[in-house]
Amino acid sequence: MSRRNSDRIGGHRDSSTTPPVNAAPPEGFSFVVPTELVELPSEGRYYPEGHPLHGQKTIEIKQMTAKEEDILTSRALIQKGLALDRLISSLIIDKRVSPETLLVGDRNAIIIASRISGYGSEYDTKVSCPSCGTEQRFVFDISEPNVHYGGEIEREDISVIEVGDGVFETTLPATNLKVGFKLLTGKDEKDLLESTEDDRKKKKAEKNITSQLMAMITSVNDSELLEHRAYVAQNLPSKDSRHLRMAYGCPDSNGSYCASCRA
Repeated sequence: MSRRNSDRIGGHRDSSTTPPVNAAPPEGFSFVVPTELVELPSEGRYYPEGHPLHGQKTIEIKQMTAKEEDILTSRALIQKGLALDRLISSLIIDKRVSPETLLVGDRNAIIIASRISGYGSEYDTKVSCPSCGTEQRFVFDISEPNVHYGGEIEREDISVIEVGDGVFETTLPATNLKVGFKLLTGKDEKDLLESTEDDRKKKKAEKNITSQLMAMITSVNDSELLEHRAYVAQNLPSKDSRHLRMAYGCPDSNGSYCASCRA
């Protein structure tokens, strides 16, 4: 049989479309995937001693490749809520860093940086006006995010004090309780999602706000007892609940409105 005929019927030809795993690069095709340093919003201040990012202001990641795009488009990983963890794990150069131990703000910084290097800084989407509900297309420049680096905050409507070890305190306006709260990690975020999904499967009422508050609150009037924290999380007046979530996120006081509302 001729080589040409052999190729036609697949005698010795590898027709697989699946790339070999960890194969050595063919001669002339070897190259290094570029890396970049991402500034961490936490500046490494809120990681415990012994954590690889303790005191580190940046983290090195590689730029996205087709391998990472496979992760982002995997239905199985998306349905299991594992896509972002797998993506972050694949991007981080220092494999001592677990995505689950990353603070949520630092995780977001990594994801945004990888999106910019892979697809550019313009993010085209639809937004709805919070006042009138009008929907319009808007292009965000994600290369210039408004980053809050933590620490003490004094605003007319809110005050946050940093007490150390990644814990903050604020006094609630309605109950006047002094509440300590922490920054959430990837594991905390994952646990919240799993709890919500479990409630859905069991056809229970979702507890999005109370679950988030329970994950955040570390103490109430200096008490760290579980029953005290649970009672407060479930019984806070809405004014205090909103205050605590604003203390965590510290958003700007001014909302964004569409042109017709501003007019």
